[in-house]
Amino acid sequence: MLQERINALLKRLTPRPKPLLGLDISSSAVKIVELSQTASGFQVEHYVTELLPRDAVTDGNLADLDVVSEAVKRAWRRLGSRTKGAAMALPASAVITRKVVMPAAGNEEELEIQVESEANQYIPFTLEEVNLDFQVLGDAPDGADGEVEVLIAASRKDRVEDRVAAAQAAGLKVQVMDVDAYANQTAVELIQRRLPGGGRKQVLSLVDIGASTLRVTMYHEGAQVYLREQQVGGNTLTASIAQHYSISSEEAETAKRQGNLPESYLPEILQPFRESIALEIARAHQFFFTSTPFSHVDHVILAGGCASLPGLEEAVSARTQVNTFIANPFARMTLAPGIKARQLAADAPGLLTACGLALRSFDA
Repeated sequence: MLQERINALLKRLTPRPKPLLGLDISSSAVKIVELSQTASGFQVEHYVTELLPRDAVTDGNLADLDVVSEAVKRAWRRLGSRTKGAAMALPASAVITRKVVMPAAGNEEELEIQVESEANQYIPFTLEEVNLDFQVLGDAPDGADGEVEVLIAASRKDRVEDRVAAAQAAGLKVQVMDVDAYANQTAVELIQRRLPGGGRKQVLSLVDIGASTLRVTMYHEGAQVYLREQQVGGNTLTASIAQHYSISSEEAETAKRQGNLPESYLPEILQPFRESIALEIARAHQFFFTSTPFSHVDHVILAGGCASLPGLEEAVSARTQVNTFIANPFARMTLAPGIKARQLAADAPGLLTACGLALRSFDA
């Protein structure tokens, strides 16, 4: 009993981690999520989505930094938070990662020297042009004495600096720069815990359908084991609407978001689009089976702005013959006053990266 009281007192005396805003700049929107930690888990304090003009972000690059910066400012004002620290992410395409085995170093400085030497072999830029980071993953996989496995990550400085500048324009301080794929994985782990058996020994297929890219990522036992990308997404659907009804892309996008389209939209445009998406996912699974030791998928998790399209969940399940559901990492979180559960559930598939980034507040 005494020890329990001491533990409770120590817990109250331990400083809580300062929250970080999960700030995700995607090709179509700025998204911010703020979480807090409670005795029972996490609470959603604030979240917001601020749409971006078309082509403000292209191929992961902030093509119009001023426009993106203004969008971040508007998003932060709408968020209604006092938190200024932020965690951001680079697109995986902007980051070079390599796992290497090297001799265990005596100290951090010696390890940094070894990493820089190794990085020169894999990075097609000079070290002065990149931001370089590394993490020791553990002992070498082959069990060799005195060797460790190290993950090296590098990105061109301009890619990092643009995102930092966009956040700073809103008065935010970037304290973490992650990779979107890793942020997604963090959020997926929350979803995985709700699966039968906690999702252990199961293969999860995360299908992120954004504005311009469909990305299928396979996870097994907490590790990414496969990735495939296709250039198809929400913009493809918008273009089909614009062409079919002879309207501008801007008008088509607005009509799509507002659901203000003729009855012919469902059979003539939406149904063929969702069938094509389901087919691409099934093909990705087949490539996964032929290029890895795996032969099945246990669950398909739909994420991204297109995940909630009417009938898509059912179309993917029918095509792949795999249990399919829409991502919601917030499902077991409590909600701060003013946050509507139904609206958050509808927005959740597009907030996966922002949620994963917000969870960086609570890293040990």
